[in-house]
Amino acid sequence: MQRVTVTLDDDLMAELDSLMEARGYANRSEAIRDMARAGIARSRTEAAPEAPCVAAMVYTFDHQAREVSRKVTAAHHDHHDLTVSSLHVHLDHDQCLEVSILKGSVGEVRHFADHLVAQRKIRNGEVVIIPTSAAAEPG
Repeated sequence: MQRVTVTLDDDLMAELDSLMEARGYANRSEAIRDMARAGIARSRTEAAPEAPCVAAMVYTFDHQAREVSRKVTAAHHDHHDLTVSSLHVHLDHDQCLEVSILKGSVGEVRHFADHLVAQRKIRNGEVVIIPTSAAAEPG
């Protein structure tokens, strides 16, 4: 391991300490290591659209809104090569939650996820992309 000295302003240090407490980190080094790993993985993923990945796409929508259910289903069928599995949950009378597991290249997965969550009446869409190649993972 390497020892590194980092200077942080008081406000950033307070945020780091709050994060540590909320997530249960034993010390600042563990918290900073995790954040560094996450930042490196995100940078590598963004820089390598051809790299293989898995992803979780989560979004909510009003199932009674005109055509939205049909468009969501059609989008998944149009990208059946990326969609591994989907979970559909009825949150209440009008709102549904879907969680889709995707697998493919970073660029294809990101394009599909961006396209889907940009549809009208899709709310709260998020995608988490996790690189699967050894070259895309920090050491």
